[in-house]
Amino acid sequence: MIIKRVKAKKIKNSRGEETIKVFVKSDTGKGEASAPSGASKGKHAVKDFVGSVDDSIKFLKNCNELVGLEINSFDDLDKVEKIVDKEKYGSNTVIALEYAILKALGSIWKLLNPKVRKISRPLSNIIGGGAHFKGKGTDIQEFLVYPVGAMKISEAVKANSLIHSKVSKKLREVCSDFSGEVTDEGAWAPNLNNYGALDLLSEIAKEVSREVGFNIRIGLDIAASSLWDGKKYVYKNFSKDENEKSLDKKGQIKFVSELIEKYDLLYVEDPLHEDDFSGFGTLTKKFGKKCMIVGDDLVVTSLERLKKAGKSINGVIVKPNQIGSLIETKKFVDYAKEKKMYLIVSHRSGETIDASISHLAIGWEISMIKCGIYGSERISKLDELRNIAREIRSEK
Repeated sequence: MIIKRVKAKKIKNSRGEETIKVFVKSDTGKGEASAPSGASKGKHAVKDFVGSVDDSIKFLKNCNELVGLEINSFDDLDKVEKIVDKEKYGSNTVIALEYAILKALGSIWKLLNPKVRKISRPLSNIIGGGAHFKGKGTDIQEFLVYPVGAMKISEAVKANSLIHSKVSKKLREVCSDFSGEVTDEGAWAPNLNNYGALDLLSEIAKEVSREVGFNIRIGLDIAASSLWDGKKYVYKNFSKDENEKSLDKKGQIKFVSELIEKYDLLYVEDPLHEDDFSGFGTLTKKFGKKCMIVGDDLVVTSLERLKKAGKSINGVIVKPNQIGSLIETKKFVDYAKEKKMYLIVSHRSGETIDASISHLAIGWEISMIKCGIYGSERISKLDELRNIAREIRSEK
């Protein structure tokens, strides 16, 4: 495939922020793609844009080195990354361009692994707060569900959607001031303390598990870096008896440990701040055989950070635009698999309609995808999972 033309335009993500959409025309096809942005960004992640979105658009429009470039496989993206500097134009410029190039070449999941036959299952955000909601809500950023027993992607999506719906109904019964507010990711945003949200979600997850006939587990993205003030973790809606509470490292580990045990959590993401490798290690050593202790801000899809983390975690979030390179993202994924870690491909809070991460999850045989359950930008990822599932079945 020979690239004939590259152009870009400015669009808005689901949070109303400016981002980029890239169009690629080749001698064999066309591709278009966009890149998202997160609200709670790890300080070690590559910047979404360096300068303005307009600077990136102008650069791509006038980048003659891309025109005539031959791309025949995923590995050929290395040629692109030698031309487009993520440190100069930002991670979103590179990622949107690379997605568009791959789409012009063909179906992304097939390019990565045409023999794959397993479909990733969705990890869905049901209740939320933290940096994803501007009003008064939970301190913990995301309260999640995962349909561990679902045999089909359609069953998994239906179960998570049912929980989302039932939680809304229950919140209107128990919270007099709740009127359907949602977070950036489409999770319900009630003015509940952290235990109250967990109690409610746990109850509904068990109820729906009985209805659908398979097990659904719950988890958390604590996003602890957003609670850390440099000395302590500061909570403003901690529990029924204590609104404001500050915890040191030891207290935070104790708090998270109690939540894992009390609610039989399957998954805990970023339970401590982004540089506390030893704190993560304490939790992994204690609960690693029964719970995923997952690093996001801790590792920011960086192979260097992942190697530094070592055995302090047993799971990692995969967000290509944290590192600004699909080539480097693949190296990160391969290393995590080699170390037998759990992997979760993830959306961002400021999402676009682009569903390339669904292809990455399936093509790289990653069993979990965190993509939300509500809103067009989230549903597009779930629809793509189902589309690929149908395509795989038709090719058997």
